[in-house]
Amino acid sequence: MNPTYLTPAAVRTGPVPVPVPAAVRFRAACPACRGRFELAAGALRLAIGATSRTTFYTFTCPECAASVRKPAGERIIELLTGGGVRTLRLHATP
Repeated sequence: MNPTYLTPAAVRTGPVPVPVPAAVRFRAACPACRGRFELAAGALRLAIGATSRTTFYTFTCPECAASVRKPAGERIIELLTGGGVRTLRLHATP
C-alpha cells in the first residue's frame, strides 16, 4: 500500500464544520404576545459576550413581529451552536 501525503492545500486549519440537519427546530416563546412556536436555526441569532449580560439570543416573533432578546446560559449556547445557529462573538474594546 502506498502512503498518502497531504499537500499544503489539503491541510485545514481552524474548527471542523459539523453537518447539521436542516430539520433542526427550536421551541421559543414571545413575551409580548405569549405565543409559542418552533423556529428554524436560520431564524435565530446568538451573541456571545464577555459576561452573562452580554450573552443573548434574538429572534423575531412570527405571530406579532416583535423583536425578542433573551439571555443565553451555557446550556442554551451549547444547544444553539450545535444546532447551526449563526453566532456573533462580541469583543470588549480596550
